[in-house]
Amino acid sequence: MATNKLIISDRISKKITPDMTGLFFEDINFAADGGLYAELIENRSFEAVKSCGENHNYVLQEDNLYAWSSNSGHPENLQISFNQPVSENNPHYLRFTAKKAGEGFTNKAYDGLFLKKGMKYKLSFYAREVDYPKGTIIASVVKKGSVFAKTEITFKNAVKRPKEWMDTIKVTCDTMDWHYYEGVLEAKKDVQNALFELSLSKPGTVEFDLISLIPQDAVKGVFRKDLFNALKDLHPAFLRFPGGCIVEGTSLMRRYQWKNTVGELKDRKINTCLWAVQGGNTIGQYEMPDCHYMQSYGIGFYEYFLLCELLSSKQRVCKPLPVLNIGVACQFRSYETVPVNSEEFEKYVQDALDLIEFANGPVTSKWGKLRAQMGHPKPFNLELLAIGNEQWESGAVDLAPRYIAFEKAIHKKYPKIKCLGTAGPFINHPLHTSAWNFYRKNIKTNKNFTYAVDEHYYVAPEWLYENVALYDKYPRDIKVFAGEYASHDVNLSNSVEGAVAEAAMMTGMERNGDLVEFASYAPLFNRIGHSQWTPDLIWFDTEKVVLTPSYYIQKLFSDYSGTAALELNGQEKTLRKSGIYISAVKNGTQKIIKIVNGSKEEQNIELLSTDKKPLSAKAKIVTMQALSGKAKKVVPTDAVDLKEGNKVLKNSKLSNLEICQKRAPEEAVVLNQNKTLSGEIKVSGKSVTVLIIQ
Repeated sequence: MATNKLIISDRISKKITPDMTGLFFEDINFAADGGLYAELIENRSFEAVKSCGENHNYVLQEDNLYAWSSNSGHPENLQISFNQPVSENNPHYLRFTAKKAGEGFTNKAYDGLFLKKGMKYKLSFYAREVDYPKGTIIASVVKKGSVFAKTEITFKNAVKRPKEWMDTIKVTCDTMDWHYYEGVLEAKKDVQNALFELSLSKPGTVEFDLISLIPQDAVKGVFRKDLFNALKDLHPAFLRFPGGCIVEGTSLMRRYQWKNTVGELKDRKINTCLWAVQGGNTIGQYEMPDCHYMQSYGIGFYEYFLLCELLSSKQRVCKPLPVLNIGVACQFRSYETVPVNSEEFEKYVQDALDLIEFANGPVTSKWGKLRAQMGHPKPFNLELLAIGNEQWESGAVDLAPRYIAFEKAIHKKYPKIKCLGTAGPFINHPLHTSAWNFYRKNIKTNKNFTYAVDEHYYVAPEWLYENVALYDKYPRDIKVFAGEYASHDVNLSNSVEGAVAEAAMMTGMERNGDLVEFASYAPLFNRIGHSQWTPDLIWFDTEKVVLTPSYYIQKLFSDYSGTAALELNGQEKTLRKSGIYISAVKNGTQKIIKIVNGSKEEQNIELLSTDKKPLSAKAKIVTMQALSGKAKKVVPTDAVDLKEGNKVLKNSKLSNLEICQKRAPEEAVVLNQNKTLSGEIKVSGKSVTVLIIQ
């Protein structure tokens, strides 16, 4: 067993941010619909689209009845129409005809409904009579002939119809309009993989739209409680949203437009999801298993801002960090751009100004008024705004003039907003260097030009170990935002090995906490069986949440942050030779030492005070390691070409569920103990240990 020495200093080397660790949210792997958004009904507004193909070569086909079926075996009873809809933004709705009492239709509801005994679920929908003078609407949750929850809704049947429709110039009959209905379903007992059902108590024809079922324990009626709690426990310093590649879209027509995501739910224009077509790292098929993946915008920009408030705590405020499209579709998938000198481009810039008004403006302003009408008269105190996601200069994209136009317009009207630039998706690359040179050149004449630059890296564990000192020699003129990063082993799994490598890199970020202002792991969520990308921070299904080793690392760095870095005097370089990576910070009277053992072997570390005597002190010790005590050996899968790194094989036959099973997170454990240090500590192989010294 190797022995190393570590002198723990009392001297402060630099002030650092205690708020480095945050969250990045993108609607990938069913992170929003079917995930954090508590809605249980799939395709609730009958706007589903089937997306097939890859990159710029794909087709979109309307498939409005996706997830819906007749309970009587008569699909002809279900018709899609778009005449005088609830909202013109989402024009399709269902016309259902029951030929006999009790006939209805069902929804498969994201892998089937999971109900908890005694839990109540809020039901709502819009309905309009076509021919249903008598009868009620029956809502239930069923499985194999058994009913697990049921409620009956009184229907506003027409009772005063003109005897002859053509005898009047204008027919006015309020009961023939759309009406909004609500009810409550209470689960009689637990059930999994059940169906949601609406039926008519008598024969007739009724039209339906925006059918919703949300658990009554959903946070603010929006966020799935267990997933929200997992985020809350991280005490994030910021939330970067809504992406990611979906900000850009497979085309500009399909880009994320924040104005389509606010206001009443019925008016939020539903969009396809970029991740419904190829482009992730899991499988390569023309028709993806989740080719109906959509964005309902039940979590829109208002909810993202609200989520930041809800995630704030006494420990730290969670700052909103929106990302805006700069007139460029996803460069990995398209060459489409809007010319900078066009009127169309000015609309993109205006969207940025309007967003700031929506977040911070007075209730007398246009967008501030909408925020107030949605329930939040007070401003959201937006400070940060990312201009672009991961664009880079190319023959098709002129990044520099786009950023300049946004920055100039924003700071002319809102000089206190901190603008963040992008260095693209390539680290240690000429394009990365060129982007940084652009921002550094302009910061010399305009100190407000760029507050931080967003850089992304999905890399092998070895790269993270080798680049722990990446930020040691960065100039200090502009802050760093590590907006997307993760360890990608050859299996693309959430392994302890990967998490330990991430922790090693984070010691380098923390030691340079005067420079690295923000850092967020990516992606955040993965619905088991519906992943387009692995690894991910949190895995889940209809009933459970799986916290990964990477999650525990993020929590350790968030819970045990500091306000100042302690002097190491080059010890970190010596220890790296033994596979030990460290950072040392101070928080009030506490000294917090993070020790990452990247080697496979247990190692001993002599702890010395500044007088080089064995350190004796009371300490809390928190350790993350594999549950077995040993790191899992990475097992290659059929979906990965080991000769070409993480490239996915085109002929992969694995289903999403099989891939999730093969890449499932390795089990890890976090151990807590209080003890008196007596001059040494032993650290297990492939582990992360935090010493909190009083």
